[in-house]
Amino acid sequence: MQSPPNPGESSSSAGMASSPCGNSNFDSGLEIKTRSVEQTLIPLVSQITTLINHKDKPKKSERTLAAIHRVGQAVSVAVGRFVAVGEAIATENQELKDEMGQACFEARRAGDAIAQLTDAGSALPSQPDGRLTIFSDRTGMVKAARLLLSSVTKVLVLADRIVIKQITTSRNKVLVTLDHLERVSTFQEFVQIFSQFGNEMVEFAHLTGDRQNDLKDEKKKARMAAARAVLEKCTMMLLTASKTCLRHPDCESARINKDAVFHRMRCALEQVIEIVTEARSCGENKVLPASIHDGIRDFKCSVECLRENLHALSPQSVGSQLEALVERTEDFTDSAYTSHEQRQAILGLCQLARQDTQQLVHAWVEAQSAHAKEATEDMEVAILKTCQSVNDLRRELHKVAVGRASDLLKVHGEQLPLQALKAAGAEGNLEAVAEYSGKLTEQKEQLVETCRLLCHVSGSEPLEITCIHAEETFHVIGPQIISAAQTLALHPSSKIAKENLEVFCEAWESQLCDMALLLREINDVFEGRRGDKRPYLSLPRPGFGGGWLVSTPNVCPFLQEQTSMAKLGLELRLLSSDVDTEVEKWEEQEHDIVRQSQSLASMAYNMHLFTRGEGLLKTTLDLFHQAEVCASIFANLSPPSVVFSSSFN
Repeated sequence: MQSPPNPGESSSSAGMASSPCGNSNFDSGLEIKTRSVEQTLIPLVSQITTLINHKDKPKKSERTLAAIHRVGQAVSVAVGRFVAVGEAIATENQELKDEMGQACFEARRAGDAIAQLTDAGSALPSQPDGRLTIFSDRTGMVKAARLLLSSVTKVLVLADRIVIKQITTSRNKVLVTLDHLERVSTFQEFVQIFSQFGNEMVEFAHLTGDRQNDLKDEKKKARMAAARAVLEKCTMMLLTASKTCLRHPDCESARINKDAVFHRMRCALEQVIEIVTEARSCGENKVLPASIHDGIRDFKCSVECLRENLHALSPQSVGSQLEALVERTEDFTDSAYTSHEQRQAILGLCQLARQDTQQLVHAWVEAQSAHAKEATEDMEVAILKTCQSVNDLRRELHKVAVGRASDLLKVHGEQLPLQALKAAGAEGNLEAVAEYSGKLTEQKEQLVETCRLLCHVSGSEPLEITCIHAEETFHVIGPQIISAAQTLALHPSSKIAKENLEVFCEAWESQLCDMALLLREINDVFEGRRGDKRPYLSLPRPGFGGGWLVSTPNVCPFLQEQTSMAKLGLELRLLSSDVDTEVEKWEEQEHDIVRQSQSLASMAYNMHLFTRGEGLLKTTLDLFHQAEVCASIFANLSPPSVVFSSSFN
């Protein structure tokens, strides 16, 4: 815990209160990795900021004093309710008991301290001007605020471990059932175990889907999405591949087909756990290849920083950086599928970049020799030309990669090799299967290489991960289609073998559709049309797979719902007190907008209390009536409502 600031440091105190949401690191030293935890803390940070900022002016009117008192009480009550749930979590999860108990104790102590410091009874006697003095212990308030943020954050982060435990437990159940499925020898046994496997996969999909939405790190989100896509598609493949193997136990191609599916599912399950638990290998076993987009960005950054510091780099390092960038373009120029014109254009732009860089180095050396303190005019021109030349190179590479991908999608959209393989397999024609397998393999190699080129120009790390996933998917499914076609050719009358081939062909077609969407996203990023990120859940979804807690027999049945309600209560009660605080900024208490906004906040909180069996609303009819009144006020509320928008947006 950091020491509190000196009494005059109001700005730093406010910064302390607001910084957590930006840096995701609180005084507790705990990193916030999920959006639900971050969003739960935002209203608390807002309230503490209000309290600390109000201490800048020790003399306050009775109305201001009452508003501040309400904020302090709101913080104390909300934290008390929240901590009660944290203590219940500690009771039900012995491995967290000590840490959670200490964090809850500190949170409750800090909440009580804030309530005491904002108590109207602690105000000094009235001054000659009729105002009251409060908050004489500024250091105590800042210390209590820091302790509260730190301890509440720790409670949330510790509770998040339960989610990780739940996902890990679910994965372990899936793995055990997967092992049983792989060893079954009869259809009856397979049907029973696969039914259990399906239920377990549904649970795992819900848990990991919620976690994916909640992750803050976009790379982890993309990696999680890729792993979950594999599991989703492989579940149907596992069904038909296993059935085919059971029907034709002596068929080698059927066994190869099934083994590949099981192996891929296990890899995907392991990747999910690495992401969730942040195992060291998660960020290191799949190191992203050095993309040309990143190389150009880093090179331009190095060149442009010479404007500020002529001695930041050496001429040799700039030249080496460019050569490393040019070397990466060999993925384009060495490709058998790159046309002669495209290859010459890329090589020409690489040579132009070299020439412009050499001119920059020459002007740079001259500036250093003249002991210039900043970039000369010749240097500035050379910097602009160098950046322009690598931008032109990036544009050409993007055109080549996207153009090739578009052409492949048009050609392969007709699915001629797949149709031919299906027909040849159904006819039992092994020679034709071998012939069309060669064509599919060539198509696969084209798609794999194109995904690699798209990765170079994708423009963001999440899209790079998606490109790598597409590359791996084509690389794996291609041979699986071939083994399924070989099985059908050996058993042309087998309905199960035919169904199995259809499933793998559909997976191929699905990946082509995914590639088309990926291509659109890459174009959007390149042209600056990237929209806002998709919204994230700020609270766990109620119902199946949406809570904090492990669904084990020793957990209180209603604890999951209580936890969600406690988080919601912490947010809603604090937001309501925000409206109360805003009231004191208005000269006329009866201002219509203020009054209506204050009423809305009160009604919203009463409706929340009804869900807990508390508050003024006693029946469902009361709840409906309150909702109607609330809707009526909202409909009549003037659009420029400062109070409402600042408190609830």
